[in-house]
Formats: sequence, structure tokens, C-alpha cells
Amino acid sequence: MCYPTPQELGVSARALADEHPGEVRLRQAGTSRAGQPIWVLSVAATAAAGAGPSERPDGAVGAVGPVRTDRPGDGDGTDRRDVAGTRNVLVVAGAHANEPVGGATALSLARRLLRDPAPRAGCGWHFLLCADPDGADLHRTPRPYSLLDYHRYFFRPPGPEQPEWAPSLLPADLLPPETLALLALIDELRPVLQVSLHATDLGGSWVQLTRDIPGLAEPFGKSAADLRIPVENGASDAAGWPSPGPGIFVIPEPGSEAAGAFHPEDTRLSTWYHAHRYDGTTAIVEVPMWASDLVDDPAPHPDPRGALRMLAGRLTADAALVGAARERARSREGPRPGAHEDPAAAPLLRAVDWTLALIPRIAVEWTGPGAPAEATAAYIASIDAFGRRLSLRAAAMLLRVLRAEGHPAAPGLDRLVTGWCGEFASRFGARWIPVATQVEHQSRTVLAAYARLVAAGRPTGRV
Repeated sequence: MCYPTPQELGVSARALADEHPGEVRLRQAGTSRAGQPIWVLSVAATAAAGAGPSERPDGAVGAVGPVRTDRPGDGDGTDRRDVAGTRNVLVVAGAHANEPVGGATALSLARRLLRDPAPRAGCGWHFLLCADPDGADLHRTPRPYSLLDYHRYFFRPPGPEQPEWAPSLLPADLLPPETLALLALIDELRPVLQVSLHATDLGGSWVQLTRDIPGLAEPFGKSAADLRIPVENGASDAAGWPSPGPGIFVIPEPGSEAAGAFHPEDTRLSTWYHAHRYDGTTAIVEVPMWASDLVDDPAPHPDPRGALRMLAGRLTADAALVGAARERARSREGPRPGAHEDPAAAPLLRAVDWTLALIPRIAVEWTGPGAPAEATAAYIASIDAFGRRLSLRAAAMLLRVLRAEGHPAAPGLDRLVTGWCGEFASRFGARWIPVATQVEHQSRTVLAAYARLVAAGRPTGRV
């Protein structure tokens, strides 16, 4: 099993809709900046216990909202359906171009709901198959065999170009069409639960919540243990956040000091919080491509501040190497005569510059007065991995540009990327998690989050 492309997701979703015409619908929620369709696959609600099925003119049950019945690439057609009182779950895949497992999970979940419709009782399920198809096309690693394979064609857009993060970094009139499509979908569905499917290159699994879902830690931890996936107990993305159970982190309330861990954007301005206006909750489910048991070590670290000083120094030095190569490229923008000009060069370089600009602030955070005096070994390992991937990603994206240009700095940067990938994998004992296992863990966690949310008596969405 490999990671499907946006185009493959559309074809597979169309086939599923054709196979189950009374239960599944495919529609286009928007169009990307490059003109690609943004597809939403919906699996209809079934009648809740004690209620009869909603009557539809065509006999279908529970399809929610304006449903586009067009095929990928065909003309538009709209079939409007409404089911009063039906709650909705929205699952968002592909929000980060370099985290491709979400699309496979979305399709797997849709098929699972057709086999076992219990979670569909009174609830429609909707899957945004790829929130950033343009970015996904630039991150061309459908079946990486090593961290080096993964980084050869790596791409992750800068924050303002990421669909979920853009609202925290841009004014409303400058939001990209991918973000507008996602916001419109949330406004339409008013989901009781929004789930964003994410992945980390190397580490463990964890869940971030905009509101606590009581009891989620137990099924989440059981799934991780069954599938031999470490739980990331000290995720750097959630530094200082409340943790009701291993690997579960609740984003702090507005006004608290632990609002954003090493990021310039405010998490609470992202699309994750847009569901709150409809009494919804968002869960962000992370799963690793390569696992490391180092991020699951709860033992106290003997010298957290000393370790953070060392990691900050290494990050600064590594970034300086990448920055020097970037300056060499800047002095010779454009391909050499006769070389092929890579159309990806501009977005790649924007992403490189964005990443390099983040690093000085991060180094200050790690060495400033707010650095923790006490921390677990898992937390320090997570910070170590976070720093390594920042400089590695910038170098990998820059290398793609330099190689396409035939730049003389490309061979040296290639050796650096190769060496860093090897050191990263060796230091963390990287162990590949098969794609099917990543999908299974995300699927179990999504279903558990919904089940625990309903069991807790959370609001069923405002209509």
C-alpha cells in the first residue's frame, strides 16, 4: 500500500460513490489555486435509534447539504438535500502537503462506515480528501523507503499558504481558495466533530484537541499499543499544554501563556477553531511514518536546560549551512543556460525562506527564561527531532531547486541532506510503520473520538 495522489483519491472516491449510489456522494467543494478540484466524499446518515429514515425524493437517506454529483473532470450538477437534526462529522485530509496518509485514511474510513454503519446513526460523515492538492503534487513521495527517499522530493508550503494555518497569518481578504473552501464546508456542515488527519516523519502518535474529549486516551493508547506505534508523550507541538492522558493534549484556553509552541501563528485562529461557532470540537490526529521509542520515554531528563542549549546551538549551526547555500543560490537565481527550469522553484524557495526565518526565534525560545527546568526524556527527544527536521526540510527543498538548475552548490548540499537523514534515522532508531498500519491507527482514533464525544453528551452541532 502506498500514499494515493489527489488524482487517485478522486478516482477511488468516484468509484465508491458509483458502487453505493444511495449512501455515498462525491462533490466538489472548491478549486485550488492551480485549478484542481477539491473533493468531498459524503457517507449518508442512517436513521437514529427510535426514528424513521428521512424521506428523500430519490429514496436516499441522510445526505447532508448541497451535494455535487459530478464526476471528477465532468460538468457540474447540484442535488440539494437537507436532513433536519442530522449531525455531521468532517474529516480533513491533506492539509499539509508532506503528510500524505490522511487521504488513504479518509477512503478507508468511508469504506468502514459502509461495512459497519453504527457510527452513521443520525450522523453524516464527510471527507475532504485533500485540502491542498497543489502542495500534494509538489511533495512527490508516494512510497518512501527511507528518510532520504522521503526528503528527495519534499515540499511543505510556508504557513500563509497552508489551508488550515492561513487564517492565523493572513487577513480575511487574502485567504487562499483552499482555506475558503474549507471554511465554507464547516459553515455548511456545522460539524459536531472535525478531525484533521496529520502525520510526522519520525516519532510517535499523539492527538491535539480544541476541547477535551473525556476517555479518549484509553482507546487511543490501546490502538497504538496493538499496532506497535509509540505514543508521543512530550510532543513539541504541544509544549506546556494540558494532557488528560498519554499522548492527548488540549489546546489551552485563550489568554493562557502556553498558547503556541514555537510557532508564529496562533493555533486558535486556525480553521480548527472555526467549528467552535457551531459548538463543535476539533481533533488533530498525528501518526508517524517512522516510529521511535525515544518519544515514548516518561523518565525525567537529567538536564533539560543544558540539552535545550545544545539543541539550539546545533539548530543555529545547521541553519547557517543551509542559509549559506541559499545565499549562493540567490546570487545566481534562475537555471544555467540550457537547463530545465523547475516550475516548483518559486514555491520551494518561498518555503525555504519561511523555514529559515523561523529558526532564530525557535532557538531563542529554547534558551530563554521560559525554558523548562524539568522535563521528560520524551519531551527532549521530541524537541531534538523537531530541530533536525526544520533544517533538513529547508535543505531538502533548496536542493531540489539547485539540482534542477545545475547549480554548483548542489553536490555539497546533497551530501549534507544525505548525511542528516542518516543521522536522524540512526539517532532515533527509525522503524518504518506500514501505510496500512498508519491508516488503521488513524481510523480507530477517529471513530473512538466520535464515540467518546457522543458518550460524553457533547452538543450535536447547532443547526
